[in-house]
Amino acid sequence: MIRHTVVFSLKHPQGSAEEKKFLDDAMVLTKIAGVKAFERLRQVSPKTEYSFGFSMEFDDQAAYDEYNAHPLHVAFVRDRWLPEVSAFMEIDYVSI
Repeated sequence: MIRHTVVFSLKHPQGSAEEKKFLDDAMVLTKIAGVKAFERLRQVSPKTEYSFGFSMEFDDQAAYDEYNAHPLHVAFVRDRWLPEVSAFMEIDYVSI
């Protein structure tokens, strides 16, 4: 199992309609086969500059690779992520 996580901040003002639309539109990623346990998260710790997180799980590397190449993911990154995210950090985990 791979847990794919990303923490990020948006260019939009906190609480804005644009912020809400971005977070709502991210639900398109749940339509991709292999995406499990998708979560949209609000970051609350004062120890980091990031505001939000996405977390999802994949059964294996093949499912994760399919997600990365899927047209819905590619379009979301191109059309929404790159123009609207101001900073991010991606971390992928496997159990030890």
